[in-house]
Amino acid sequence: MSKYHQLWQYIKDNKNGDFELSFDEIEKTAGLPIDHSFLRYKKELLDYGFEVKKISLKNKTVKFHQL
Repeated sequence: MSKYHQLWQYIKDNKNGDFELSFDEIEKTAGLPIDHSFLRYKKELLDYGFEVKKISLKNKTVKFHQL
């Protein structure tokens, strides 16, 4: 099971359309700190009907898009 499974399931169950989460919200939902490995794991989100659209290091946010 992916270390981000809890986050992906939350997104699938609670979100519609395009939305944005802060790094803090992601860490709270995932139950672990966001790190560089997020870039590798983000492709798993496609299996949940979403994709990572943009990661802003400046604003510390991630934009998601529902497929």
